[in-house]
Amino acid sequence: MTTTASTIAQHTTGADAAHDRRITVALFAAGLTTFASMYNAQALLPSLSAAFGATPARAALAVSLTTGCLALAIVPVSALSSRIGRTRVMIGSAAAAAVIGLLIPFSPSLDALLAGRAVQGIALAGVPAVAMAYLAEEIGGEGLGAAMGVYVAGTTIGGLAGRLIPSFTLDVASWRWAAAAVGVAAAACTVWFVRLLPPSRGFVARPAGVRTVLGDLGQQLRHRQLLALFGLAFVLMGGFVSIYNFLGYRLTQHPFELPAAVAGSVFLLYLAGTVTSAWGGRLADRVGRQRMLTASMAVMGVGLALSLPDRLGCVVAGVLLYTAGFFAAHTVASAWVGTLARGNRGAASSLYLFFYYLGSAVVGGLSGLAFAHAGWAGLVGAVGALLAAGAILFAVATIRPGDVVRSS
Repeated sequence: MTTTASTIAQHTTGADAAHDRRITVALFAAGLTTFASMYNAQALLPSLSAAFGATPARAALAVSLTTGCLALAIVPVSALSSRIGRTRVMIGSAAAAAVIGLLIPFSPSLDALLAGRAVQGIALAGVPAVAMAYLAEEIGGEGLGAAMGVYVAGTTIGGLAGRLIPSFTLDVASWRWAAAAVGVAAAACTVWFVRLLPPSRGFVARPAGVRTVLGDLGQQLRHRQLLALFGLAFVLMGGFVSIYNFLGYRLTQHPFELPAAVAGSVFLLYLAGTVTSAWGGRLADRVGRQRMLTASMAVMGVGLALSLPDRLGCVVAGVLLYTAGFFAAHTVASAWVGTLARGNRGAASSLYLFFYYLGSAVVGGLSGLAFAHAGWAGLVGAVGALLAAGAILFAVATIRPGDVVRSS
């Protein structure tokens, strides 16, 4: 009897491990397709400016409108997933975004392209709105940090591919062919994701009306630590997207004047984020989230300062450090939100991502004004101010409610 029970337990454990691995790989593929679609326009911005006679700030709307519409869709899509299931929402989202991505290269004007990117942002919302809650429900426990790290690694590789594929294509073809190339790649990753994703085991439907949804959101917003982490997501993501929105302009203009393909290769620095997102999640499980987040933000600050001199080596090294620190910080903060959430964990995750992508849209767009008026130094100053605000928000997030009571 004991031997039989032991054999069954081992089989169950092995099946659970295989199930968890399949989930992790599927979410890796979801990160690839979602973020390749989301940020491929970043590599096209100088070409869009040239093709349509647009200023850098107007061309950057191809990124800001996507992330802004995604931010607005995060909460309703998350609520929908609580009703009909996480997997159905993620699959529908990835498929719709892939189809729109294949149509965007045929845009007859910049306005049409911007409209398409806005609609694609709404379609893209399903994966980021649901992924964190899905992982917490299906894996949870000690493995959550590592699984979250693999998902975030998929988003970094997707973001990298979404930038590199059009960058290299631009060396031999127009922006339309560059957009088409990344659209096909994203569609292929979508098929991979859909084929791998297993049915949910931990999902419990929560049919909810508007009042219930607002109540769940209000419960999370009344949690001071969560509110601080939401603000942290806004400022860190806003600064990060700002750097990459205008990095291409800096590298293709004086004093560097690099060809588009060479300038685009700087997006290989995203690989630093791939490493630190997976590594940061595991390390945070061992040394603690607060220490890991402190170190990550310090690395971001050093990288930002290092990118200031007009020396290519300094710019590359600085952006490398900034990227590495950002993705480690994002991995830690997103997992932290899942552990602090009260009641509906999906509501907390959706609010985190709402502020995350709202920062991308708002700051990523407005930072173009700083770049237009004061160049890279002005942009670095603006992002540095955001990083300082993030440090204050992090300090607030580390104070537990009991500490406030004892100190008063």
